[in-house]
Amino acid sequence: MQSPRVLGISGWSGSGKTTLLTKLIPVLVARGLRVATLKHAHHAFDVDQPGKDSYEHRKAGASEVLISSARRWVLMHETGDAPEPGLAELLRRLSPCDLVLIEGFKREAHPKLEIYRASVGKPPLHPDDPRVLAVASDAPLAGTPLPRLDLNDVEAIADFVVARAEPLAEVIEALAGVRR
Repeated sequence: MQSPRVLGISGWSGSGKTTLLTKLIPVLVARGLRVATLKHAHHAFDVDQPGKDSYEHRKAGASEVLISSARRWVLMHETGDAPEPGLAELLRRLSPCDLVLIEGFKREAHPKLEIYRASVGKPPLHPDDPRVLAVASDAPLAGTPLPRLDLNDVEAIADFVVARAEPLAEVIEALAGVRR
């Protein structure tokens, strides 16, 4: 891969998105790709802990806190009353990589692999989302013209991701022009 490419992993809560990603990422990394992930949370979350210096800095009013160590660094940005940043804005903030896998953001107009399990009890997303390129499922799917991948065949899913992820610049441009 030359320029960064992007593909979303979307589906209803409980469909297995995170489980698939934790199996898929090592396969892609073993293929020599530098992988970044972008995850949407539907609730208030905090990666910091009360009592830690960085938490106290944010609580005191710092709009950004960067924590660094020999093994990693984390930048926390407080949005306050500002609207939640869109997917295009978040993609622009990522460090250079080969592949960005987006978990969630199922209503955004980026290329996606839908994770579908009938046992979740929700309808498939792909009939109403033209940006779903294929469906990974644990059972046969009737009535869809899209390719169906076996949810348990991580190598085949990795092949699909590498082949169908779209250039970052094109995804950002599409997201800026169309918001679902």
